[in-house]
Amino acid sequence: MNNRIRAALTGLEATHGIRVLYACESGSRAWGFPSPDSDFDVRFIYCHPAAWYLTLDDGPDTLNFPVDELLDLGGWELRKALRLLRASNAAPFEWLQSPVVYHQALDFAPRLRPLLPRAFNLRAGLHHYLGLVRRGLETDLTAESVRLKRLFYALRSALAAHWIRLRQSVPPMDFGSLAAVLPAELRAEVQLLLAQKAQAVDKATVALTPGLRAFLEQEYAAGQAVRTALPVPTDFAVAAELNALFPALLAAAFPQ
Repeated sequence: MNNRIRAALTGLEATHGIRVLYACESGSRAWGFPSPDSDFDVRFIYCHPAAWYLTLDDGPDTLNFPVDELLDLGGWELRKALRLLRASNAAPFEWLQSPVVYHQALDFAPRLRPLLPRAFNLRAGLHHYLGLVRRGLETDLTAESVRLKRLFYALRSALAAHWIRLRQSVPPMDFGSLAAVLPAELRAEVQLLLAQKAQAVDKATVALTPGLRAFLEQEYAAGQAVRTALPVPTDFAVAAELNALFPALLAAAFPQ
């Protein structure tokens, strides 16, 4: 799959006249709880030559492809990605922490990672992860038997919300690091579920225990209670640094 993914990215560069700057795993394989039949969720950031940006109207800023049984491939244009990072969208913060990097050019991630703590909006991040917890509680986890995959989605989001609420910093992407804030009385149960998921098919189900449901509900309520009291970013220089990085990356990607 690594060879297939890299070949697909090289083909995109040739077909679309772009430069792929960064490509990583963004789903359960990066989060640390894949199933044996999990697909590969590959996300990439790319740029066009500078002339592409010198038009009255913005061009398409995404590249999406049909999902097959193994590969889910999608990308954002560089300006879109930097704008969303500036706006504290959760996705680029996660992508840049991915432990599985398929491709990188021009030291893309090392140049951006130092800016993440300064660009992160605690309120926006908490709102994002609480929304995922709410979806789990109201949609995915309403029955006695729930999909193990969906349970881990909600649990990971609750832990990220907990991290933001108490540690007031960018939450780590991987579940193993987030589990540091898991209540001690749930750790053994979650470890068993992790072991089960590592061997189960993607659609496997389990019983949602009262302890885990209570944890999700309590984290959602606690996050809602403090969300508007969290501080907002005050380091406005980070926007200028992102703005300067944009033309620098374009010039390096397509030197004249």
